[in-house]
Amino acid sequence: MRHQEYNPNYEFYKAPMPFDKYTSRDLLQYCLGATMYMPGTKDFAQQIISRRHPGLTSMVMCFEDACPESDVPAAELNAIALLDTLNEALDSGRLAYDDVPLIFFRIRNHEQFDHFAGMLRPEHARLVCGINFPKFNANNCACYMDQLVALNGKMGEVIYGMPILEDCEIAFEESRIEQLLGVKEALDAHKELVLNVRVGGTDFSSCFGVRRGVNYTIYDVMTVRGCLCDILNVFSRNNDYTISGPVWEYFRASKEMKFQNELPPVSLEDTLLKRRPIVNDVVDGLMRELILDQANGFMGKTCIHPSHLKFINGMLAVTKDEYLDADQIMHTAGGVVKGSRGMNEIGPHRSWAERICHRAEAYGVLESEAEYLRLFGEDE
Repeated sequence: MRHQEYNPNYEFYKAPMPFDKYTSRDLLQYCLGATMYMPGTKDFAQQIISRRHPGLTSMVMCFEDACPESDVPAAELNAIALLDTLNEALDSGRLAYDDVPLIFFRIRNHEQFDHFAGMLRPEHARLVCGINFPKFNANNCACYMDQLVALNGKMGEVIYGMPILEDCEIAFEESRIEQLLGVKEALDAHKELVLNVRVGGTDFSSCFGVRRGVNYTIYDVMTVRGCLCDILNVFSRNNDYTISGPVWEYFRASKEMKFQNELPPVSLEDTLLKRRPIVNDVVDGLMRELILDQANGFMGKTCIHPSHLKFINGMLAVTKDEYLDADQIMHTAGGVVKGSRGMNEIGPHRSWAERICHRAEAYGVLESEAEYLRLFGEDE
């Protein structure tokens, strides 16, 4: 896989690096980007083989919220069929391993995890990047992690875990910190198996009977903002874990998505935050929230529609100024030095620089912020 393949002719200052499930965890945790969820019943194998969505690099087949309980047995069979079909395509040469997205499965509960794990065979290991754990909290985390360790032993190679923090015990203030610290302790014990921590913005919103509209961001919903703030506080210290931003719930058909600005565009961040239209309210709202995701330390975003892929992954590319500053900080012993955009304090800015350098490897480096819309390319 390589990010930004939806625009293969774009010329980067520094191009993105290829990756797959065997890439070092230190970098791979930054490569998830737009992770697209779909029902476990969806027949998706041919779309992977045909590369119908060249921006798709990470996907989750869901046995939980996106799948009625009565459909779970059919979804499990469909998931195994997908893995078998992809393996056959790989062995026959119809599909290159470099074109296989990172594949995850969002299980429903402990019992269903055990059942699905029993269906997996060793030949599936190269295709299964990880398991998503829904409503992960201090009460169930140890059992999930024990099950994950057992699955790794069965498959003979790494299968990552991605806990999803989304239930009311974490949403409600009186139990939140105790829950988060309990989860952190469990994850720290198996850190090498934890690829990413995910958050459920929609589930948190439901705990308070609210839903963000298309014209404002999740950060405008105060109760949910508090949840996200505490999750970042506990898990993002010293870049311990990458934390993925919550899903953006709105989308439109591609034919309705035309750029409103002539290229070359004005500053993307300036335009979005001043609410001058770039595409439409749906895409502009997504990009506005992406800016705030990055400002707050989230890395990547849950995605529910292919039209979001290039915007989420594209906006994770870094600018040349950011990259040069980060590279300078990572290669300077200490003190304060003049950078591309101001003064770089080597000690305080090192964690930021580490994240920027990983993003540069995964998503590429652009000459300037004015290049983002060129990277997105024209809509179909």
